[in-house]
Amino acid sequence: MEPFRVHVLGCGSATPTPHHFSSSQVVEVKDRLFMVDCGEGAQMQMRKMHLRFTKLSAVFITHCHGDHCFGLLPLISTFGLLGRTAPLSIYAPEMYEQMLKTQIDFFCKGLEYSIDFHPIDTTCHKVVYEDRCVTVETLPLQHRVPCCGFLFREKPSLPHIRRDMIDFYGIPLCRIDNIKNGAGWTLEDGTDIPHERLVTPPDKVRSYAYCSDTSYMPYLHVLLKDVSTIYHESTYGKDSVDNARKYNHSTAEEAALVAKDACAGKLLLGHYSARYTDETVLLNEARQVFKESYLVNEGMVVDV
Repeated sequence: MEPFRVHVLGCGSATPTPHHFSSSQVVEVKDRLFMVDCGEGAQMQMRKMHLRFTKLSAVFITHCHGDHCFGLLPLISTFGLLGRTAPLSIYAPEMYEQMLKTQIDFFCKGLEYSIDFHPIDTTCHKVVYEDRCVTVETLPLQHRVPCCGFLFREKPSLPHIRRDMIDFYGIPLCRIDNIKNGAGWTLEDGTDIPHERLVTPPDKVRSYAYCSDTSYMPYLHVLLKDVSTIYHESTYGKDSVDNARKYNHSTAEEAALVAKDACAGKLLLGHYSARYTDETVLLNEARQVFKESYLVNEGMVVDV
């Protein structure tokens, strides 16, 4: 199967700690890299994880809190210093556009590549990006400022050719693409060989949902039905439910409820409060609800 991976650059929350960087991930789909959130230090983490700057084609920002976007301007500046010429697309709440433009005009004059800003409506669930391999949908979330998550969904692949059947029926190789796209084959005696006999089913479509920052949304699972992997913020444990409510965040248990209700394949926990030096307590609370729960840490690479 083609790569569909998540590279964790940072999984901390707003307060800096020696243990975690601010929120940022790189989603790798086949030969493309997409960044989701760009907290402080994201470009250093990309270097450490040997992720090529030139392959990054788009950045998706969930909301305008510093721990999710303070690393973007330095990244844009570095791309300029390295002589980037390919456009960089940025998908972010509309309120961020003028702020970013002002910073670029002041700090990054003379960029030799274009910044293509795509304002997103954080209240709508819709496709905001599409290419031949993947679509990206917005997921409206509930936070203190306009915020949305993102759902990366692989496009269906073609079925796999049964080489034994191709050889058995003497089918020319030039007909392979037609068969992959649904055609059958007719023998010289007029016998029709159905398409289904010549192929095996395509790989299962994979999907990845990034849900941060948000308070618990009991109905969010409707948009995440049968998703392969969910990353859902788990800022607090049950010991700090009041803080979760106050600051519009979620507990690990609530993140697990979303994954369970969505019938997800697995749940990744992150965006940890600085109060936790050992996040095992969060993992234990999540696994009481949804067994396939896992803590993320900087440097991890997770297959979707």
